[in-house]
Amino acid sequence: MQILDHLDKLEFSPAYVIEEGTLRKNCELLANISEQSGAKILLALKGYAVSSTLKIVGEYLSGATCSGLFEAKFAKEYMDKEIHTYSPAFKDDEIDEIIALSGHIVFNSLFQFERYKHKALEAKKELGLRCNLEFSLAPKELYNPCGRFSRLGIRAKDLENADLSAVNGLHFHALCEESAASLELVLKEFEAKFKPFIAKMKWVNFGGGHHITKKGYDTQKLINLCKKFSDTYGVQVYLEPGEAVGWEVGTLVASVIDIIKNEKNIAILDTSSEAHMPDTIIMPYTSEVANARVLATREGEQVSELNNDEFAYLLAGNTCLAGDVMGEYAFKQPLNRGDKVVFLDQAHYSIVKNTTFNGVKLPNLIFLNAKGKLELIRKFEYEEYKRRN
Repeated sequence: MQILDHLDKLEFSPAYVIEEGTLRKNCELLANISEQSGAKILLALKGYAVSSTLKIVGEYLSGATCSGLFEAKFAKEYMDKEIHTYSPAFKDDEIDEIIALSGHIVFNSLFQFERYKHKALEAKKELGLRCNLEFSLAPKELYNPCGRFSRLGIRAKDLENADLSAVNGLHFHALCEESAASLELVLKEFEAKFKPFIAKMKWVNFGGGHHITKKGYDTQKLINLCKKFSDTYGVQVYLEPGEAVGWEVGTLVASVIDIIKNEKNIAILDTSSEAHMPDTIIMPYTSEVANARVLATREGEQVSELNNDEFAYLLAGNTCLAGDVMGEYAFKQPLNRGDKVVFLDQAHYSIVKNTTFNGVKLPNLIFLNAKGKLELIRKFEYEEYKRRN
Protein backbone atom coordinates (compact mmCIF):
# COMPACT_ATOMS: atom_id res chain seq x y z
CA MET A 1 0.00 0.00 0.00
CA GLN A 2 2.21 2.77 -1.35
CA ILE A 3 -0.21 5.64 -0.82
CA LEU A 4 0.75 5.91 2.87
CA ASP A 5 4.18 7.11 1.76
CA HIS A 6 2.64 9.83 -0.43
CA LEU A 7 -0.19 11.30 1.63
CA ASP A 8 1.62 14.61 2.01
CA LYS A 9 1.62 14.97 -1.78
CA LEU A 10 -2.09 14.29 -2.15
CA GLU A 11 -3.74 17.66 -2.75
CA PHE A 12 -7.29 16.44 -3.27
CA SER A 13 -9.70 14.90 -0.80
CA PRO A 14 -11.72 12.76 -0.93
CA ALA A 15 -9.98 10.63 -3.54
CA TYR A 16 -9.85 7.07 -4.72
CA VAL A 17 -6.20 6.20 -5.28
CA ILE A 18 -5.42 3.34 -7.68
CA GLU A 19 -1.97 1.77 -7.32
CA GLU A 20 -0.33 0.49 -10.48
CA GLY A 21 1.95 -1.92 -8.64
CA THR A 22 -0.88 -3.88 -7.02
CA LEU A 23 -2.99 -3.81 -10.18
CA ARG A 24 -0.17 -5.33 -12.21
CA LYS A 25 0.51 -7.89 -9.49
CA ASN A 26 -3.13 -9.04 -9.59
CA CYS A 27 -3.20 -9.15 -13.37
CA GLU A 28 0.10 -11.03 -13.57
CA LEU A 29 -1.31 -13.71 -11.27
CA LEU A 30 -4.44 -13.99 -13.40
CA ALA A 31 -2.40 -14.16 -16.60
CA ASN A 32 -0.26 -16.93 -15.11
CA ILE A 33 -3.39 -18.91 -14.21
CA SER A 34 -4.70 -18.42 -17.73
CA GLU A 35 -1.45 -19.66 -19.23
CA GLN A 36 -1.27 -22.76 -17.02
CA SER A 37 -4.95 -23.70 -17.18
CA GLY A 38 -5.83 -22.74 -20.73
CA ALA A 39 -8.80 -20.76 -19.40
CA LYS A 40 -9.41 -17.30 -20.80
CA ILE A 41 -9.93 -14.63 -18.15
CA LEU A 42 -12.17 -11.61 -18.67
CA LEU A 43 -12.54 -8.50 -16.54
CA ALA A 44 -16.08 -8.10 -15.19
CA LEU A 45 -16.66 -4.38 -15.65
CA LYS A 46 -19.53 -4.41 -13.15
CA GLY A 47 -16.92 -4.66 -10.39
CA TYR A 48 -13.97 -2.64 -11.67
CA ALA A 49 -14.03 -0.13 -14.53
CA VAL A 50 -11.41 2.60 -14.02
CA SER A 51 -11.01 3.67 -17.64
CA SER A 52 -7.45 4.96 -17.43
CA THR A 53 -6.20 1.62 -16.08
CA LEU A 54 -7.95 -0.73 -18.51
CA LYS A 55 -5.07 -0.54 -20.96
CA ILE A 56 -2.92 -2.12 -18.24
CA VAL A 57 -5.54 -4.81 -17.57
CA GLY A 58 -5.71 -5.49 -21.30
CA GLU A 59 -2.00 -6.35 -21.33
CA TYR A 60 -2.79 -9.43 -19.24
CA LEU A 61 -6.42 -10.50 -19.74
CA SER A 62 -8.36 -11.70 -22.78
CA GLY A 63 -11.04 -9.05 -22.67
CA ALA A 64 -14.08 -7.90 -20.73
CA THR A 65 -17.50 -9.19 -19.76
CA CYS A 66 -20.29 -6.64 -19.89
CA SER A 67 -23.80 -6.32 -18.48
CA GLY A 68 -25.35 -4.28 -21.25
CA LEU A 69 -24.84 -1.67 -23.95
CA PHE A 70 -22.94 0.97 -22.00
CA GLU A 71 -20.42 -1.49 -20.56
CA ALA A 72 -19.95 -3.02 -24.02
CA LYS A 73 -19.26 0.42 -25.50
CA PHE A 74 -16.88 1.11 -22.61
CA ALA A 75 -15.02 -2.17 -23.19
CA LYS A 76 -14.68 -1.42 -26.88
CA GLU A 77 -13.33 2.05 -26.22
CA TYR A 78 -10.88 1.23 -23.45
CA MET A 79 -9.84 -2.42 -24.02
CA ASP A 80 -10.91 -3.44 -27.54
CA LYS A 81 -10.33 -7.14 -26.95
CA GLU A 82 -12.86 -9.95 -26.52
CA ILE A 83 -16.25 -8.55 -25.47
CA HIS A 84 -18.84 -10.86 -23.90
CA THR A 85 -22.21 -9.29 -23.12
CA TYR A 86 -24.95 -10.70 -20.91
CA SER A 87 -28.07 -8.99 -19.59
CA PRO A 88 -31.12 -10.27 -17.73
CA ALA A 89 -33.08 -8.82 -20.66
CA PHE A 90 -31.90 -7.13 -23.85
CA LYS A 91 -33.99 -4.31 -25.35
CA ASP A 92 -35.07 -4.01 -28.97
CA ASP A 93 -33.59 -0.53 -29.31
CA GLU A 94 -30.17 -1.67 -28.02
CA ILE A 95 -29.66 -5.18 -29.33
CA ASP A 96 -28.29 -4.20 -32.76
CA GLU A 97 -25.51 -2.14 -31.23
CA ILE A 98 -24.79 -4.82 -28.63
CA ILE A 99 -24.45 -7.43 -31.37
CA ALA A 100 -22.13 -5.13 -33.33
CA LEU A 101 -19.89 -4.56 -30.31
CA SER A 102 -19.83 -8.07 -28.83
CA GLY A 103 -18.16 -11.26 -29.95
CA HIS A 104 -20.15 -13.37 -27.48
CA ILE A 105 -23.76 -12.68 -26.50
CA VAL A 106 -25.29 -14.60 -23.59
CA PHE A 107 -29.07 -14.76 -23.29
CA ASN A 108 -30.95 -15.07 -20.02
CA SER A 109 -34.09 -16.76 -21.37
CA LEU A 110 -35.12 -18.97 -24.25
CA PHE A 111 -37.59 -16.28 -25.33
CA GLN A 112 -34.83 -13.71 -25.76
CA PHE A 113 -32.58 -16.26 -27.43
CA GLU A 114 -35.26 -17.05 -30.02
CA ARG A 115 -36.10 -13.37 -30.47
CA TYR A 116 -32.56 -12.23 -31.27
CA LYS A 117 -30.62 -15.31 -32.37
CA HIS A 118 -31.10 -14.73 -36.11
CA LYS A 119 -29.62 -11.24 -35.92
CA ALA A 120 -26.66 -12.53 -33.93
CA LEU A 121 -26.10 -15.48 -36.26
CA GLU A 122 -26.21 -13.23 -39.32
CA ALA A 123 -23.47 -11.16 -37.68
CA LYS A 124 -21.48 -14.38 -37.06
CA LYS A 125 -21.47 -13.95 -33.28
CA GLU A 126 -21.08 -16.62 -30.59
CA LEU A 127 -24.34 -17.32 -28.75
CA GLY A 128 -24.63 -18.50 -25.18
CA LEU A 129 -27.25 -19.23 -22.54
CA ARG A 130 -27.02 -18.45 -18.86
CA CYS A 131 -27.78 -21.42 -16.62
CA ASN A 132 -29.49 -21.32 -13.25
CA LEU A 133 -27.87 -24.10 -11.23
CA GLU A 134 -30.44 -23.73 -8.43
CA PHE A 135 -27.38 -24.05 -6.20
CA SER A 136 -25.08 -21.35 -4.90
CA LEU A 137 -22.50 -20.70 -2.21
CA ALA A 138 -23.04 -16.94 -2.13
CA PRO A 139 -22.75 -15.80 1.51
CA LYS A 140 -25.84 -13.55 1.44
CA GLU A 141 -29.21 -14.01 -0.26
CA LEU A 142 -28.85 -10.52 -1.72
CA TYR A 143 -25.92 -11.84 -3.77
CA ASN A 144 -27.33 -15.29 -4.50
CA PRO A 145 -27.97 -15.54 -8.25
CA CYS A 146 -29.35 -19.07 -8.01
CA GLY A 147 -31.76 -18.67 -5.12
CA ARG A 148 -35.47 -19.35 -5.09
CA PHE A 149 -37.40 -17.14 -7.54
CA SER A 150 -34.15 -16.00 -9.16
CA ARG A 151 -34.62 -14.21 -12.49
CA LEU A 152 -31.03 -15.00 -13.52
CA GLY A 153 -30.57 -17.89 -15.92
CA ILE A 154 -32.41 -20.94 -17.23
CA ARG A 155 -32.99 -24.10 -15.21
CA ALA A 156 -31.81 -27.42 -16.64
CA LYS A 157 -35.34 -28.82 -16.82
CA ASP A 158 -36.37 -25.86 -18.99
CA LEU A 159 -33.74 -26.75 -21.59
CA GLU A 160 -34.80 -30.36 -22.06
CA ASN A 161 -36.99 -29.81 -25.13
CA ALA A 162 -35.28 -26.71 -26.47
CA ASP A 163 -33.50 -26.49 -29.83
CA LEU A 164 -29.93 -25.61 -28.84
CA SER A 165 -28.35 -26.18 -32.25
CA ALA A 166 -27.42 -22.49 -32.51
CA VAL A 167 -25.98 -22.29 -28.98
CA ASN A 168 -22.18 -22.18 -28.74
CA GLY A 169 -21.71 -21.93 -25.01
CA LEU A 170 -23.12 -22.00 -21.50
CA HIS A 171 -22.58 -19.51 -18.72
CA PHE A 172 -23.20 -19.79 -14.99
CA HIS A 173 -22.55 -17.57 -12.01
CA ALA A 174 -22.97 -19.01 -8.54
CA LEU A 175 -20.15 -17.58 -6.39
CA CYS A 176 -19.42 -14.42 -4.43
CA GLU A 177 -15.97 -13.91 -2.87
CA GLU A 178 -15.51 -17.67 -2.84
CA SER A 179 -12.67 -20.22 -2.94
CA ALA A 180 -11.56 -22.80 -5.48
CA ALA A 181 -13.06 -25.45 -3.20
CA SER A 182 -16.41 -23.70 -3.56
CA LEU A 183 -16.01 -23.68 -7.34
CA GLU A 184 -15.41 -27.43 -7.22
CA LEU A 185 -18.76 -27.94 -5.47
CA VAL A 186 -20.51 -25.66 -7.95
CA LEU A 187 -18.99 -27.53 -10.90
CA LYS A 188 -20.31 -30.83 -9.54
CA GLU A 189 -23.81 -29.35 -9.49
CA PHE A 190 -23.38 -27.89 -12.96
CA GLU A 191 -22.22 -31.20 -14.41
CA ALA A 192 -24.92 -33.17 -12.64
CA LYS A 193 -27.70 -30.97 -14.01
CA PHE A 194 -26.38 -29.76 -17.38
CA LYS A 195 -24.10 -32.59 -18.55
CA PRO A 196 -26.27 -33.54 -21.58
CA PHE A 197 -25.85 -30.01 -22.91
CA ILE A 198 -22.19 -29.34 -22.03
CA ALA A 199 -20.72 -31.80 -24.51
CA LYS A 200 -22.43 -29.98 -27.38
CA MET A 201 -20.77 -26.66 -26.54
CA LYS A 202 -17.62 -24.85 -27.69
CA TRP A 203 -17.14 -22.92 -24.46
CA VAL A 204 -18.34 -22.69 -20.87
CA ASN A 205 -18.08 -19.58 -18.73
CA PHE A 206 -17.60 -20.23 -14.99
CA GLY A 207 -18.72 -16.68 -14.15
CA GLY A 208 -17.26 -14.51 -11.42
CA GLY A 209 -17.06 -14.48 -7.64
CA HIS A 210 -13.66 -16.20 -7.62
CA HIS A 211 -11.50 -14.60 -4.90
CA ILE A 212 -8.37 -15.48 -6.88
CA THR A 213 -6.04 -12.68 -5.82
CA LYS A 214 -6.89 -12.86 -2.12
CA LYS A 215 -4.11 -14.26 0.02
CA GLY A 216 -4.63 -17.98 0.64
CA TYR A 217 -6.66 -18.70 -2.49
CA ASP A 218 -5.73 -22.13 -3.90
CA THR A 219 -4.69 -21.13 -7.42
CA GLN A 220 -3.35 -24.59 -8.26
CA LYS A 221 -6.74 -26.11 -7.50
CA LEU A 222 -8.37 -23.57 -9.81
CA ILE A 223 -5.90 -24.42 -12.57
CA ASN A 224 -6.58 -28.14 -12.13
CA LEU A 225 -10.35 -27.66 -12.17
CA CYS A 226 -10.24 -25.61 -15.37
CA LYS A 227 -7.90 -28.05 -17.13
CA LYS A 228 -9.90 -31.10 -16.09
CA PHE A 229 -13.19 -29.60 -17.22
CA SER A 230 -11.75 -28.42 -20.52
CA ASP A 231 -10.14 -31.80 -21.23
CA THR A 232 -13.25 -33.75 -20.26
CA TYR A 233 -15.66 -31.85 -22.49
CA GLY A 234 -13.37 -30.36 -25.12
CA VAL A 235 -14.50 -26.81 -24.38
CA GLN A 236 -12.84 -23.44 -23.89
CA VAL A 237 -13.24 -22.35 -20.28
CA TYR A 238 -13.77 -18.70 -19.36
CA LEU A 239 -13.53 -16.99 -15.98
CA GLU A 240 -14.81 -13.46 -15.41
CA PRO A 241 -13.56 -11.99 -12.13
CA GLY A 242 -14.14 -8.36 -11.25
CA GLU A 243 -13.19 -8.10 -7.61
CA ALA A 244 -10.08 -10.24 -8.15
CA VAL A 245 -8.73 -7.64 -10.59
CA GLY A 246 -9.43 -4.71 -8.27
CA TRP A 247 -8.60 -6.53 -5.01
CA GLU A 248 -6.58 -4.21 -2.72
CA VAL A 249 -5.73 -2.06 -5.76
CA GLY A 250 -7.25 1.14 -4.40
CA THR A 251 -7.93 3.15 -1.29
CA LEU A 252 -10.34 5.93 -0.43
CA VAL A 253 -8.50 8.83 1.18
CA ALA A 254 -10.61 11.24 3.22
CA SER A 255 -9.88 14.19 5.50
CA VAL A 256 -11.16 14.98 8.98
CA ILE A 257 -13.33 18.10 8.73
CA ASP A 258 -14.49 18.34 12.31
CA ILE A 259 -14.43 16.41 15.57
CA ILE A 260 -17.37 16.55 17.94
CA LYS A 261 -18.18 14.74 21.18
CA ASN A 262 -21.45 13.02 22.01
CA GLU A 263 -20.44 10.42 24.61
CA LYS A 264 -17.88 9.31 22.02
CA ASN A 265 -15.41 11.23 19.88
CA ILE A 266 -16.91 11.54 16.40
CA ALA A 267 -14.73 12.47 13.44
CA ILE A 268 -16.72 13.90 10.53
CA LEU A 269 -15.00 13.16 7.22
CA ASP A 270 -15.31 14.67 3.76
CA THR A 271 -16.57 11.36 2.42
CA SER A 272 -19.65 9.19 2.88
CA SER A 273 -20.30 5.50 3.37
CA GLU A 274 -23.69 5.89 1.68
CA ALA A 275 -22.35 7.72 -1.37
CA HIS A 276 -18.75 6.53 -1.72
CA MET A 277 -18.62 3.08 -0.07
CA PRO A 278 -22.17 1.78 -0.64
CA ASP A 279 -21.36 -1.89 -0.03
CA THR A 280 -20.43 -1.08 3.56
CA ILE A 281 -24.14 -0.40 4.04
CA ILE A 282 -25.62 -2.91 1.59
CA MET A 283 -23.71 -6.04 2.61
CA PRO A 284 -22.98 -4.68 5.24
CA TYR A 285 -19.31 -4.73 6.22
CA THR A 286 -16.89 -2.49 8.09
CA SER A 287 -13.96 -1.25 6.04
CA GLU A 288 -10.45 -1.52 7.39
CA VAL A 289 -8.58 1.74 7.93
CA ALA A 290 -4.83 2.19 7.60
CA ASN A 291 -2.95 2.48 10.91
CA ALA A 292 -6.13 1.79 12.87
CA ARG A 293 -8.16 -1.18 13.99
CA VAL A 294 -11.89 -1.75 14.24
CA LEU A 295 -13.45 -1.43 17.69
CA ALA A 296 -17.07 -1.66 16.58
CA THR A 297 -18.91 -2.18 13.31
CA ARG A 298 -21.02 0.52 11.73
CA GLU A 299 -24.06 -1.13 13.39
CA GLY A 300 -22.37 -0.76 16.78
CA GLU A 301 -21.42 -4.39 17.34
CA GLN A 302 -18.32 -4.53 19.54
CA VAL A 303 -15.35 -6.22 17.85
CA SER A 304 -12.47 -5.47 20.24
CA GLU A 305 -11.56 -3.46 23.32
CA LEU A 306 -9.69 -0.15 23.39
CA ASN A 307 -6.16 -0.36 24.78
CA ASN A 308 -4.88 2.23 27.24
CA ASP A 309 -2.48 3.74 24.70
CA GLU A 310 -5.11 4.13 21.95
CA PHE A 311 -7.65 6.78 20.98
CA ALA A 312 -11.17 5.86 19.86
CA TYR A 313 -13.14 7.66 17.15
CA LEU A 314 -16.45 7.03 15.51
CA LEU A 315 -15.85 7.81 11.82
CA ALA A 316 -18.84 9.41 10.12
CA GLY A 317 -19.80 10.84 6.75
CA ASN A 318 -20.63 14.42 5.86
CA THR A 319 -24.27 13.85 4.87
CA CYS A 320 -27.58 14.27 6.67
CA LEU A 321 -28.16 10.49 6.73
CA ALA A 322 -28.07 9.48 10.39
CA GLY A 323 -26.66 6.07 9.52
CA ASP A 324 -23.79 7.45 7.43
CA VAL A 325 -21.24 5.93 9.79
CA MET A 326 -18.21 3.81 8.92
CA GLY A 327 -17.58 2.31 12.34
CA GLU A 328 -15.57 2.94 15.51
CA TYR A 329 -11.80 2.70 15.25
CA ALA A 330 -8.78 2.76 17.54
CA PHE A 331 -5.84 4.99 16.54
CA LYS A 332 -2.36 5.19 18.04
CA GLN A 333 -2.44 8.99 17.93
CA PRO A 334 -5.28 11.47 18.45
CA LEU A 335 -6.97 12.62 15.25
CA ASN A 336 -6.86 16.30 14.38
CA ARG A 337 -8.89 18.35 11.95
CA GLY A 338 -7.22 18.08 8.55
CA ASP A 339 -5.73 14.63 9.15
CA LYS A 340 -6.04 12.05 6.40
CA VAL A 341 -7.97 8.80 6.98
CA VAL A 342 -7.34 5.97 4.51
CA PHE A 343 -10.02 3.33 3.91
CA LEU A 344 -8.50 0.17 2.46
CA ASP A 345 -9.57 -1.89 -0.56
CA GLN A 346 -12.07 0.54 -2.07
CA ALA A 347 -11.42 0.19 -5.82
CA HIS A 348 -13.92 -2.56 -6.62
CA TYR A 349 -17.69 -2.15 -6.27
CA SER A 350 -17.22 1.38 -4.91
CA ILE A 351 -16.20 3.55 -7.85
CA VAL A 352 -18.71 1.83 -10.14
CA LYS A 353 -21.54 2.31 -7.61
CA ASN A 354 -20.90 5.71 -6.03
CA THR A 355 -23.44 8.53 -6.11
CA THR A 356 -23.81 12.27 -5.55
CA PHE A 357 -26.34 11.71 -2.75
CA ASN A 358 -26.97 14.83 -0.69
CA GLY A 359 -24.83 16.82 -3.11
CA VAL A 360 -21.66 15.30 -1.70
CA LYS A 361 -18.69 15.70 -4.02
CA LEU A 362 -17.59 12.57 -5.83
CA PRO A 363 -14.06 11.49 -4.86
CA ASN A 364 -11.42 12.42 -7.40
CA LEU A 365 -9.65 9.59 -9.19
CA ILE A 366 -5.89 9.43 -8.61
CA PHE A 367 -3.39 7.03 -10.16
CA LEU A 368 -0.22 6.17 -8.24
CA ASN A 369 2.15 4.86 -10.87
CA ALA A 370 4.93 2.33 -10.39
CA LYS A 371 7.47 5.14 -9.98
CA GLY A 372 5.58 6.63 -7.06
CA LYS A 373 4.11 9.59 -8.91
CA LEU A 374 0.54 10.69 -8.23
CA GLU A 375 -1.46 11.48 -11.36
CA LEU A 376 -4.89 13.12 -11.36
CA ILE A 377 -7.16 10.99 -13.55
CA ARG A 378 -10.34 12.95 -13.02
CA LYS A 379 -11.50 15.78 -10.80
CA PHE A 380 -15.20 15.97 -10.03
CA GLU A 381 -16.92 19.30 -9.45
CA TYR A 382 -20.45 20.72 -9.17
CA GLU A 383 -21.16 20.01 -12.85
CA GLU A 384 -21.18 16.27 -12.09
CA TYR A 385 -23.94 16.70 -9.52
CA LYS A 386 -25.84 19.07 -11.82
CA ARG A 387 -25.59 16.68 -14.77
CA ARG A 388 -27.04 13.81 -12.75
CA ASN A 389 -30.05 15.74 -11.49
